[in-house]
Amino acid sequence: MTATSEPDLAALALQVKDWGRELGFQKVGIAGVDLDRDSELLDAWLAAGRHGEMGYMTRHGTKRARPADLVPGTLRVVSARMDYLPDDALAPHAVLDDPTRAYVSRYALGRDYHRVLRSRLARLAGKLADAAGSAGYRAFTDSAPVLEKALARDAGLGWIGKHTNLLDRSAGSWFFLGEVFTDLPLPVDTPVTAHCGSCTACIDVCPTRAIVAPWQLDARRCISYLTIELDGVIPEEFRAAIGNRIYGCDDCQLVCPWNRYAKQSAEPDFRARHGLDRASLLELFGWSEMQFLERTAGSAIRRIGYQRWLRNIAIAIGNAPTSPEALATLETRRVSAAPALREHIDWALARLRAA
Repeated sequence: MTATSEPDLAALALQVKDWGRELGFQKVGIAGVDLDRDSELLDAWLAAGRHGEMGYMTRHGTKRARPADLVPGTLRVVSARMDYLPDDALAPHAVLDDPTRAYVSRYALGRDYHRVLRSRLARLAGKLADAAGSAGYRAFTDSAPVLEKALARDAGLGWIGKHTNLLDRSAGSWFFLGEVFTDLPLPVDTPVTAHCGSCTACIDVCPTRAIVAPWQLDARRCISYLTIELDGVIPEEFRAAIGNRIYGCDDCQLVCPWNRYAKQSAEPDFRARHGLDRASLLELFGWSEMQFLERTAGSAIRRIGYQRWLRNIAIAIGNAPTSPEALATLETRRVSAAPALREHIDWALARLRAA
């Protein structure tokens, strides 16, 4: 790498932030790579088994908390934020308050964020490399073992709230994060102070009590984990609390006071596709596997597969008001359902018949 003087590095750090804004990021910061304290917290979380069946969390050893182990030579991490709350979607509570509609987490309504951020981050990294003279770099967005919220905190992008999401005083938490690892010793930014105070709104609202204490999330109880990460059977104790949430959960964000300052995103890629911001449960449950694959192409939803999709919707239908149409739809789907899906359909049928 070509030697770069300290004044050049300071100017380059400012330039990186300007480039980030030009590429559609709302905020960019620079962090060091010392995450020892976060590594201890991660180890304790894993030891308690709170990661559930997310075995990938344990497969990378120390790399998740040691950026230089993941990408040798890394000295700094450029952290970037992109707001995602779609500006054209039906209001979240209008969906949550209607048990016949399907609630999809706001981040998954549009195009897969991995694809959107990855290309922008690669362009940002390329600009940095060109300006510095073949600097070593690598871009990530939730695609490698990276403690992205800790790095974003250290880069001054916000503080980690009691619900374990990153919070910004002027933007709330409705945003994605991405990183560029670099071997340039850029000047680092100053972390911001935390502003959760005595508020426990996120803890109190969680339908399954997954936030077991401030800053402590038990993924095994989290609706996002249950509907996205967990394969097979969802424990019966959580099914009623899932309500009509068929992909993820936003309750802790919806109730957070700081999200009154969140900005809606005009990014076309994040706008709702195929009416997923307002679709009925029975409509989505009626999709064939081909329709599911066609309509989730380029979407984060595709990763859960058709069987989990139907499993989640079956639970939501079981939590909805009973109707002849709902009963008939479940019974029709049950005929050819695999055993794991049939268990959830049977649960839903029992609920509706009892009602």
